[in-house]
Amino acid sequence: MIGSMKKVQAILNKPLVPVLFFLGGVTYDSLTLTRIDGLFDNLLLLLYVSLLGTLIILTGRIQMGQLWGPHPIASTPWWTIPNLLRRAQPYYVPALQFLFGGLFSAYAIVYFQSASWNTSAIFLGVVVIMLIANEFLRNRLSSLKLLVMLYALVTFSFFTFFLPVLTGIMNTGMFVMGAVLSAAVVLRVVYLTFQGVANQSAWSPILTSLPAIGMVGILTSFYFLNWIPPVPLSLKFAGMYHKVEKSHGTYQLTFEEGSWYQFWKRSDDIFRGEGPVYCFTSVFAPVSLDTTIYHHWQYRPSRSEDDQNERPFSTTDRIPIKISGGREEGYRSYTVKQRVMPGEWRVDVETEDGRLISRVAFQVEEEETPEMETITY
Repeated sequence: MIGSMKKVQAILNKPLVPVLFFLGGVTYDSLTLTRIDGLFDNLLLLLYVSLLGTLIILTGRIQMGQLWGPHPIASTPWWTIPNLLRRAQPYYVPALQFLFGGLFSAYAIVYFQSASWNTSAIFLGVVVIMLIANEFLRNRLSSLKLLVMLYALVTFSFFTFFLPVLTGIMNTGMFVMGAVLSAAVVLRVVYLTFQGVANQSAWSPILTSLPAIGMVGILTSFYFLNWIPPVPLSLKFAGMYHKVEKSHGTYQLTFEEGSWYQFWKRSDDIFRGEGPVYCFTSVFAPVSLDTTIYHHWQYRPSRSEDDQNERPFSTTDRIPIKISGGREEGYRSYTVKQRVMPGEWRVDVETEDGRLISRVAFQVEEEETPEMETITY
């Protein structure tokens, strides 16, 4: 048994093994994560978060000598919890890497689906940086402060989308509740880590918690700056069209036919004519979530050669749309503007509290409308 354990430890210490654990977590989530409201997916992520908290507690208490002494516990059977925990100790850091890799990869998938790069790039950057940095953190995952801070990030990211999926409510109050709950979970982990430790300063739990609570505070400010994607909503499809008609459960979307090389063209990036112009969107929402989104129409005149200052966009309409969750391809809807002036236009697809789901930009020109093409969605 001892010889086998030494072989395992030797394997785990090889340079490429942490990378394999990291890639294992990423690959597993990429293959198994299907929908943000999937019961299995959310239970799996909740299990990851729970196991991660448990491992952080064990790691911290080992550092403070609170689980066992320096010698094996020979007087008790091998299958007792202290002996099992002791024998599993070489696996703690690889397990931490696997769990962090699995969570950050899942969050990257979830938040990328819901993100608009116009506003969410910073938060997505944090998630992606942590996803990549996890590969190089093996030698630092013994730092309790770092572990607790990373745990604050993963719990915060989890509750941000899990609570709206669970309750069917998506608003500022629900987001704040998720932030408070994530802070409470982190503080509980720190409390259990230091519980009964006599040789530690009374300030140790506070100093360990401060970076994590600071992380929650910074991420909460991201929400009010509109830097966090509006999960669990995500855009499946959007475009501008000359005509939208519903027929037998499908939508017929008519747009200007592109040049022979524009095989990817599926909407009017350049709209020729005075209108009407239709904005068609399909937004995914979880089964339990019924909410309101907005099509926020904005316009600015094209800049002339003599005009050196770029004018801001001005609002022309902000139209509410009630959507229901559950459809895999998203809830389909459209708004229409009867007459548009030449210049730059954009339609921001927003949540009730103004967070950006996506943006559809197009240019209006005065020329006559050429041949048209229709697709079905």
